[in-house]
Amino acid sequence: MTRTEKVVLITGASSGIGEATARRLAAEGHRVFLGARRTDRLAALAAEVAEVADGGDRVGFQRLDVTDAADVRKFVTAARERFGRVDVMVNNAGVMPLSPLAELKVHEWDRMIDVNVRGVLYGIAAVLPVMREQGGGHIVNIASVGAYEVVPTAAVYCATKYAVRALSEGLRQESAGDVRVTVVSPGVTESELADSISDPRAREDMKSYRSAAIPASAIADAIAFAVHSPAEVDVNELVVRPAASAQ
Repeated sequence: MTRTEKVVLITGASSGIGEATARRLAAEGHRVFLGARRTDRLAALAAEVAEVADGGDRVGFQRLDVTDAADVRKFVTAARERFGRVDVMVNNAGVMPLSPLAELKVHEWDRMIDVNVRGVLYGIAAVLPVMREQGGGHIVNIASVGAYEVVPTAAVYCATKYAVRALSEGLRQESAGDVRVTVVSPGVTESELADSISDPRAREDMKSYRSAAIPASAIADAIAFAVHSPAEVDVNELVVRPAASAQ
């Protein structure tokens, strides 16, 4: 099937879901612009993607800190200058340092709010004017099954993902017929998210929880499904879980 080539921006692209999404969409003929703090990984990924992409200038990258609104604006500007437009923004960057509230790890709470909520808001703020000027676009926000349920040690993380879901729904209602909005909520997925857990109990619990995980490519498939939907179709929510998991 012939698809219209799109310019896709991806945050948190140096690993996990972001990396898998970059590979999937570039392989299908889209131009991708990648953002993350680890530029060594971005450079390696961009080189690999360029080799398998169907010729031409199809991939770019820039260091990106999603907690810095000015940095996100620069990221979007750089992508637009390179490729001429911005069709899709995948707000994927996220952190998950779980711990019981009683541990009072306020610095970790702040980090989750900064990356998981402000990072998404800054992404929306940077691309929405561009997309409206162009006459359309698509914003894909990555939430979690934690946007639908709360479990011990994950109260703050779940709160941030509930916020992503709420922001996505609000943006959808405000942008009907203008900018498409999709929220993708992964279940247990192979990624580096759990590496940020400093609390010993939460870290041990997560090992058991993650015993049945789906590959990041499964979430990339869901994102691609939404991106490839016809212009008149707005895929709003996708929840993707391991088939063997009840959570």
